[in-house]
Amino acid sequence: MSNLPNCPKCNSEYTYEDGNLIVCPECAHEFTLESQEEANEAEVIKDAHGNVLNDGDTVTVIKDLKIKGSSSVVKQGTRVKGIRLVDGSADGHDIDCKIDGIGAMKLKSEFVKKL
Repeated sequence: MSNLPNCPKCNSEYTYEDGNLIVCPECAHEFTLESQEEANEAEVIKDAHGNVLNDGDTVTVIKDLKIKGSSSVVKQGTRVKGIRLVDGSADGHDIDCKIDGIGAMKLKSEFVKKL
């Protein structure tokens, strides 16, 4: 048997080749090896200075950020501990965090700097 990658959607090991596509029989997801490699590279989230971010990192906000629907502002230099990286493909917010005095919120990685 060939060593085909598991399905990126459901992690099934029963993938098979169909022409230049790899197909998952369990969830019907189709992908190519090239798209899989690009997706793995795209999952890396970097801060404003190009440093790779990881879950649990501490970051600093690099500019004042207005909070939508509120008169509050996250000030430049605010330290955020224990960030959690999420898929931000829908709205661009790829960091979940809890900021002291404000609460839980989402941030874009382009507005933070890793410490």
